[in-house]
Amino acid sequence: MTLVSSETAEFVTKYTNLASPRLGAEVTYATDDFFADKSRLIDPADPVFIEGKYDDNGKWMDGWESRRKRGEGFDHCIVRLALPGILHGVNIDTSHFTGNFPPAASIDACFVEGEPDGTTVWTEVVSSVTLQGNSHHLVAIGNESTWSHLRLNIYPDGGVARLRVYGQVQCNWDSRDETETIDLAALVNGGRGIVASDQHFGSPSNILAPGRGVDMGDGWETRRRREPGNDWAIVSLGHPGIISEIEVDTAHFKGNYPDSCSLQAAMVTAGTDESLVTQSMFWKTLLPEQKLSMDNIHKFSSEIQEIGPISHVRLNIIPDGGVSRLRMFGRISR
Repeated sequence: MTLVSSETAEFVTKYTNLASPRLGAEVTYATDDFFADKSRLIDPADPVFIEGKYDDNGKWMDGWESRRKRGEGFDHCIVRLALPGILHGVNIDTSHFTGNFPPAASIDACFVEGEPDGTTVWTEVVSSVTLQGNSHHLVAIGNESTWSHLRLNIYPDGGVARLRVYGQVQCNWDSRDETETIDLAALVNGGRGIVASDQHFGSPSNILAPGRGVDMGDGWETRRRREPGNDWAIVSLGHPGIISEIEVDTAHFKGNYPDSCSLQAAMVTAGTDESLVTQSMFWKTLLPEQKLSMDNIHKFSSEIQEIGPISHVRLNIIPDGGVSRLRMFGRISR
């Protein structure tokens, strides 16, 4: 467990926020949320401060806030992660909490099939860290176990605006039917957006999220390219497999969708996330260049090249623009 700076917190961009309510995460319990409801702790939107806004219990705050403790002990809340996963880091965000933030916090984790109870064994994954008001506290986690729930402890009371939990989804692939067609790139199946040529308006991980995009901000969009070439994004599948159908969705992108796209892919057995950029230049073509249109789902099946099992794909958008979703349907390979 290491407190890191925003410049070195690679886990923020490399891994999925497992505390995302859109993926299914929920704050299931809090010892006290008198001033601000516990559900706001994992709201996907950035926290805001509204001057002069009050409710029946006092000043309205965008986060989770307990009342002032007048005895021993401390407050905590429990977050059920969207999916079990390996944790790489957290962001304990006290934005807009200045005179009412907790002086310290820690995080415990557990793995249970249902919900934690009085017999649940918790393991500390983030030891007590000193908090500051109106600040982001990025903490790296070095623990390879799989967890389903987190318990955020605040000492002794106060308010936290947001909790982000970055990790890798762990699916029980041994229980999956090898004949089943699965979206192997989906976040909920362990897919991960690794890197992109440009992320000016959005992360490549957005294109792996469930459902259709809610707006242009819920996708991956590059700046306007003013030089030769094209933009691209590299995605790691949740499990190696053979792809039979591909969907490229340009929902909400109308004057800024790519003119066309192509996909390269490979079974990657060695290297690092950083080396994939160079390696991907030589990957085989999975989907030759295809024309795209605005605000539309494009499905490809007969156009897919037979190149065998793959673990990673490179989506090339030509020359630039925005994509809402990428679906890679296929069967897992063992």
